[in-house]
Amino acid sequence: MGKKLIITASLCGAGTMKTQTPHVPITPDEIAADVVACAKAGAAIAHIHVRDENGKNSMATEVFIEVIGKVRQAVDAAGLDIVLNLTTSGSVWPEDLRVAHLPVLMPEMCSYDPGSMNWANSYVFLNTPPFLERLGAMCQELQIKPEIEIFDAGMIGNLEYYIKKNVLKTPCHCQFVLGVSGGMPGNVESLGYLLPKIPKDSTWSISGIGKSHMPMMLAGLSAGCDGLRVGLEDNIFLEKGVYATNAQLVTRAIELAKVAGREIATAEEARQILGLVKHQ
Repeated sequence: MGKKLIITASLCGAGTMKTQTPHVPITPDEIAADVVACAKAGAAIAHIHVRDENGKNSMATEVFIEVIGKVRQAVDAAGLDIVLNLTTSGSVWPEDLRVAHLPVLMPEMCSYDPGSMNWANSYVFLNTPPFLERLGAMCQELQIKPEIEIFDAGMIGNLEYYIKKNVLKTPCHCQFVLGVSGGMPGNVESLGYLLPKIPKDSTWSISGIGKSHMPMMLAGLSAGCDGLRVGLEDNIFLEKGVYATNAQLVTRAIELAKVAGREIATAEEARQILGLVKHQ
């Protein structure tokens, strides 16, 4: 068997709504239940965004506290283990707010988006240099592993810059998120361009948005990825017209991985592979 594969469940993101799929978890209780379901299915990491009382994206610290409190209680009650990876994305929010939950909740991982882009050609996904320097310094101080989300080619150059400037430490963990309009397309050409450029000894995971979800999983497995990211943040279907749950997407990724000869990493094995510090 090949090296162990880390499955990340990206539960709801900032934009997937109940009007798109009834299965997306929105409330704190729904998110907690989905984390448990994904951990039972075999996910080692849960990537978490939170929503306000109207189901809209939120970066409010008190909402994170409520959600993550319920997640941790539910996971403990079920006798399970999963790494929590909390978002710092959301350029419509003040930069102070985007990082305020990290020292309070002390997750093992958080997202780090090393550049700005015209997201879906509809708004600016803004990550300013001062914010990226601040977030990198905070990650080092708090010993939180940044998940370097790569949407576009220029972000690789920015990653190199912040490593040289000592804002980010190697080895890095890179998460390719391909197929967002305004970023690189979800195809093997994009992966073939990006992969040789990640820092030496880095680990990497991959996800494709929408119709590129399955092709990018297959491409990642073919190229020897360290992880697959699945979930309703990125894709809402099992097949055309068939809505998926997060747990079903985790299960399908594991089935593909086994066909490719890969064993699935537990949460503790993911910590060892990624060099995480467990704060709780």
